[in-house]
Amino acid sequence: MRAWLRRPNALRVETLDGHLLHSTTRINASRSLFYAVGTRTSWMLPPQLTTPVYDDDGLVRRRPEAAYGDPSFGDPRWAAVLDPVELGGTEPAPTELPFSNAVRVLGLEETTHAGRAVFEAVLAPNRTYRAAVAGHPLLGPYRTRVRIDAVTAVCVSSEVLEGPAAGSGHDLHILGVDEYMLDDLFVEHPANLTDVRRHVPWVVGHGPQPS
Repeated sequence: MRAWLRRPNALRVETLDGHLLHSTTRINASRSLFYAVGTRTSWMLPPQLTTPVYDDDGLVRRRPEAAYGDPSFGDPRWAAVLDPVELGGTEPAPTELPFSNAVRVLGLEETTHAGRAVFEAVLAPNRTYRAAVAGHPLLGPYRTRVRIDAVTAVCVSSEVLEGPAAGSGHDLHILGVDEYMLDDLFVEHPANLTDVRRHVPWVVGHGPQPS
């Protein structure tokens, strides 16, 4: 499959030959009063209005609470792949409590995946590990190899190394980041707007010839 994603709630999914599988229709949807008073996320800030705490290496050390989330299609793990916070948690674990980290890091290195820089780690879940989507964890019960894109933090690859599910996982390639996309990609009834990325020829006709 090939997908276009505009966070926080616009997604288009096609087959490799261009057949449309899914397109969101909520990019201009309004929220009712019932939604605003009935859900916890109604008062939470969008993530672009919050500032994480970074360490000296530029990695997030503490992630503020915000209305995180990404649109999904098909596999419920999609949202966890795009935002793999379940692998690290939102803040450092207390050092005095054994196994308080969500996972144990058994190996870590820098490498590439589909031409992009990634962090590759072999992880094992601790007892505090909780899948972001219940019943659909990124990690198997023993060791799992994951790759995290160094720029977007998307989990581009996972492979369970042990147990009955050994060999299972996912693999995706990031083809572009922060590229221009028309709204037509994400609406049910396209407005047939001109794609300004493409050259539009201007054909000048010949007027009447003088007699």
